[in-house]
Amino acid sequence: MSAFNLPSGRAPMTARVDLSRAWRSFLAVACALFLVASAFGQTPAVGAKAPDFTLSTPTGKTVALSTEQSGHDLVLVILRGFPGYQCPYCVKQVHDFMDHASDFKAKNARVLLVYPGPPADLDQHAKEFLEKQTELPSNVVLVTDPDYKVTNLYGLRWDAPHETAYPSTFVLDKKGTVVFEKISHSHGDRLSAQDALDHLFTN
Repeated sequence: MSAFNLPSGRAPMTARVDLSRAWRSFLAVACALFLVASAFGQTPAVGAKAPDFTLSTPTGKTVALSTEQSGHDLVLVILRGFPGYQCPYCVKQVHDFMDHASDFKAKNARVLLVYPGPPADLDQHAKEFLEKQTELPSNVVLVTDPDYKVTNLYGLRWDAPHETAYPSTFVLDKKGTVVFEKISHSHGDRLSAQDALDHLFTN
């Protein structure tokens, strides 16, 4: 007599228990994968709404993307920040944008710079970074990203030794929609301030 013909019904019960355990295991794995995926967002494409976020300046002032962007076109620049040193390409790019700050202001546009890096002393490193610049104009703001919150949210984490984020620039319209983006997988390939201004002019 086969096990499935036993009157006790133990074999079918065992099968149901095994299926229940398998289902619970599947759900556990699926939840874990979902949590991992949710920690790393996708880079917003042209035509998509830029995800909102809140970070702080090196002096502790809270800054929200939606507040900075509200009623303005906005250029969001994700820098390499502090990968263990002050990136010379970031210094050059920020200096370029500051030189054109009045041009952005004339177009009613703001510039938001994100400075990522390891949490330890990141605010101090950002202050040192800004010492190499002149005082930030009123329409240019720099915030730090010490836990890679925004870097991950935008799917830009450069997860390699001595790396932080893929340097990227997004041009947003007054509704917060991405009208142009440049994602670089090298250190020096950056969008110039003039190129950003050109995209503001045409959108």
